[in-house]
Amino acid sequence: MSAAKVAGDGTKASPWELKTPTGTSGYTMYRDESADPPLLVCQVGSTKLTYQLRCLEDLHAALKAHGDWMPLGSADEQKPAAEGTVEAWGRSADNPVGGWYGMRKGYRGRFGMYVPPLMEALGMAEVTHDAKNNRMRAI
Repeated sequence: MSAAKVAGDGTKASPWELKTPTGTSGYTMYRDESADPPLLVCQVGSTKLTYQLRCLEDLHAALKAHGDWMPLGSADEQKPAAEGTVEAWGRSADNPVGGWYGMRKGYRGRFGMYVPPLMEALGMAEVTHDAKNNRMRAI
């Protein structure tokens, strides 16, 4: 499967233009490699979320090890993530960073909503695009 077409080059001046897995909402993302740690900055309307940039490689490795489709399970930070989902992995004490990839307190969730479409656009993963219960797997 080839990478999805995505506008932008992942910089602040030219962010990637993406859509949620359901295709209903647009948002942008870009790399901020000058931050410590380096960040993936996600702009959803007026809301800015940030995730550790290493999440792309880390999640790709986790998906490869999983070897099959994994449910996305997106949830706000204040809500529990369903076990076995990308969202749960993105906040688990057992992941490579030992907890949240999200960096902005109060806005650390939604990892399973915003990171998978970027990974698909970069040719790292396949993502389903149904009305709900979407999944992803490594390429």
